Amino acid sequence: MVEGRGLSFGLVVGQRATFAEMVRRAEETEAFGFDSFMVVDHFYGLFDVMEPTHEAYTMLAALAPFTERVRLGVMVCGNTYRNPAFLLKQAVTVDHVSGGRVDFGVGAGWVEREHEAYGFPFPSAGERVDRLAEALEVWDLLQTEERTTYDGRYYQLLDAPFEPKPVQQPRLPVLIGASGPRMLRLTARHADIWNARGMPDEAAAGNEKLDDFCREIGRDPGEIVRSVSPAATFLESSEAFAKWTEAYKAVGFTDFQIPWPRDEAQYEVLQQVVIDTLPSLRDG
Repeated sequence: MVEGRGLSFGLVVGQRATFAEMVRRAEETEAFGFDSFMVVDHFYGLFDVMEPTHEAYTMLAALAPFTERVRLGVMVCGNTYRNPAFLLKQAVTVDHVSGGRVDFGVGAGWVEREHEAYGFPFPSAGERVDRLAEALEVWDLLQTEERTTYDGRYYQLLDAPFEPKPVQQPRLPVLIGASGPRMLRLTARHADIWNARGMPDEAAAGNEKLDDFCREIGRDPGEIVRSVSPAATFLESSEAFAKWTEAYKAVGFTDFQIPWPRDEAQYEVLQQVVIDTLPSLRDG
């Protein structure tokens, strides 16, 4: 469970810069008072495929010792890129390196061209969701059982040990990025944090559906932190940052994942937000 997070602001930093620059961004994220530092799970730049791109969890492991407080994670790992046991081993390793600060962000996988480029199988959308459903069961078992045997349609484990367990007990907080009905049902059953996308009205519609799916299975909807990767541009100005925060907050979101500034103008806005806007939003 994720408890006591309150209003939370994080920066999502695509790992397409040099390592020295990534260190600077991680250190600044913490120094600026943000709550989380996230990377993304891609193997090339989505706008420029030749853009040098580091592997997500390898980069997080390297950056963790340069921070002390911020939550760390991947927004979000595509289940289709790795064997589930291997992905969990990566995340738990970073949990230990960071002293227990990893949020385990996962999704079904979606960039078809990326799968094609590297030879990863890219099954139908329905099968990708089915695979994620099994992976979520595997991840829970590996973290809570001494040995795991699992005989699924897509994944099989035979008397598998998994040590060390994560620093965070009983398991890493699960963050699921989801929008469709089947994915939201998995979110209702398994997630500690749900990450939505879109403008406030789109995110609000998904929020209501998630509430309904939680009630269907007898789960308190309030147990799931509502996170958003907003479509609105927060770093246009300090006023825009405050306006959009309030707009998403009004429809139930308390966790904001903001892209790292895309240019010098946005970076200047970020610096001003740290001074003028974040303190008042937190106080409010």
